[in-house]
Amino acid sequence: MSRVHDMGGRFGDGPVDTAEHPAFKAPWEARAHALTMAAMPLGGWSIDARRHGRETLPPATYMAYSYYEKWIAGLADMLVSGGVLSRDEIASGRSDGPRPDIEARRLTPDMVAANAGRMVPYTRDDAPAPRFAPGDAVVTLARPGNAFVPGGHTRLPAYAAGLKGRVLRYHGAHVFPDTQAHGLGEQPHPLYAVAFAAGDLWDAPEHPRDEVVVDLWQPYLGPA
Repeated sequence: MSRVHDMGGRFGDGPVDTAEHPAFKAPWEARAHALTMAAMPLGGWSIDARRHGRETLPPATYMAYSYYEKWIAGLADMLVSGGVLSRDEIASGRSDGPRPDIEARRLTPDMVAANAGRMVPYTRDDAPAPRFAPGDAVVTLARPGNAFVPGGHTRLPAYAAGLKGRVLRYHGAHVFPDTQAHGLGEQPHPLYAVAFAAGDLWDAPEHPRDEVVVDLWQPYLGPA
């Protein structure tokens, strides 16, 4: 998978802005966040599907839009592709008519209050046994692709593909994003924190002996 959002280690994008910023820079951003969260039950979408929706924006659009503009654009595409709304309905701001199937899935005000801030666990018990333990040397897949959907969502970043690392921690089994993002089920797998030397990841690291820690699922890894 090669997407414009996978920017780690790329030259020419300028320095990273490390200044503190408020969660929402303008009132409309808070509304964009709320609208996106409220719309997820309409299509039965997971957080992984939501991420994939934003990642598949056209590259020029992705680079031109601000953070919450990406959220709204990704949501609009998902609503149309998921059959929740038509493009005409989005453009006009008006519904084409009653949709009992959609209406049954909407969040009511009391449901919003009950679910606000609720953490949804992604840990699972029904998963393959862990192959690795802290201290083990591992190597990541040479290509960060989705094995189920061509061009699909994956949490293996391109900058960490095909490299040797060291398992720092086993997080337990978690829902697998590569399948969950595409409605193919949770298919949980063991999840590890893997450390990589900065000098192995970047062409010109400021401190080559620093380490970058990436959380990676077991299907992304093999023994080194």
